Amino acid sequence: MKMESGDRGKKKKRELIEGHRLLGLCNNFSYVVMLSAAHDILSHERTSGNQSHVDPGPAPIPHNSSSRFDCNSVSTAAVLLADILPTLVIKLLAPLGLHLLPYSPRVLVSGICAAGSFVLVAFSHSVGTSLCGVVLASISSGLGEVTFLSLTAFYPRAVISWWSSGTGGAGLLGALSYLGLTQAGLSPQQTLLSMLGIPALLLASYFLLLTSPEAQDPGGEEEAESSARQPLIRTEAPELKPGSSSSLSLRERWTVFKGLLWYIVPLVVVYFAEYFINQGLFELLFFRNTSLSHAQQYRWYQMLYQAGVFASRSSLHCCHIRFTWALALLQCLNLAFLLADVWFGFLPSIYFVFLIILYEGLLGGAAYVNTFHNIALETSDEHREFAMAATCISDTLGISLSGLLALPLHDFLCQLS
Repeated sequence: MKMESGDRGKKKKRELIEGHRLLGLCNNFSYVVMLSAAHDILSHERTSGNQSHVDPGPAPIPHNSSSRFDCNSVSTAAVLLADILPTLVIKLLAPLGLHLLPYSPRVLVSGICAAGSFVLVAFSHSVGTSLCGVVLASISSGLGEVTFLSLTAFYPRAVISWWSSGTGGAGLLGALSYLGLTQAGLSPQQTLLSMLGIPALLLASYFLLLTSPEAQDPGGEEEAESSARQPLIRTEAPELKPGSSSSLSLRERWTVFKGLLWYIVPLVVVYFAEYFINQGLFELLFFRNTSLSHAQQYRWYQMLYQAGVFASRSSLHCCHIRFTWALALLQCLNLAFLLADVWFGFLPSIYFVFLIILYEGLLGGAAYVNTFHNIALETSDEHREFAMAATCISDTLGISLSGLLALPLHDFLCQLS
């Protein structure tokens, strides 16, 4: 009997790990793919069969040979804003009343929006329609992140690491799959349509794989067995915990939020700096002395950044950082260095930029996972669900600010060149 009980415990832990990792991976996947496809979305051409123009051969083919930066008419920061502003709105409103909506409908809406984003961008004939598809990806990612991070409050604290690892994996898999499939010869349209299985996997992970939180602390073996078989669709987590965020007054929420600023501000700074680099400088860090075209260089930048994020978001058990302010400072130094290179052009090879971008991703991923881990450790059970949902705004706020500033920078530098 003890052996059977131990086997059940191991099985439940595996389900928890796989469930939260898959949720993190699937939730962030469409968001990452849209950023990886940003250059194609803004420079795409359509043939009579509504096929996206496939990036030609290995030779660099500039859109504007007279421009040093090979500028698109619109900055990729426009895609960033479409991909992040709806998320910002969701996260600003979430601490005020999103907890009143059960988890299952939220997850269902998130999955539908993710699928809709791939279809709309793939079949769009204009940049405006494509940006509407990007907005759907943003709604999916923002609603999902608030939902799943709040859900971690009902599970062991270790799920933060598993969720973060999944989100890092989404970045790497999303950027790598988009890069790999387009390099293999698929059009951007075909590549996007091939990713429709990801929203289905999100829904399956939540409704079929992840078990009810009450199964984590059963009252007996028979109870444990029956409870472990209950998917979350049958038992909504907020009803299981009397001290959840729904019972907090506005004054209590404000007090908790002020205590979170020590973690929120550094994370805002980290994400401001890294996304100013990603969507403001990546397209301007254009090297003509390489076999990679401009679009291919942009995709490689995105993939390497996501590789760094994945590595550091998966490293919590071997490296715990208490003072995330240091990561914010280092990311700002990265921004200053690459901004200087855009202006003066002193880096001789794209491979130096590759290394810096990988390092940038490591800093960003470490800031994310350590921030939420520290909050999970230092907040009370009563406040944890609200704290997780409120801190979600940090990365989104930083990214939104970076997009707003990257747009005029793009226009200024492209006019100069």
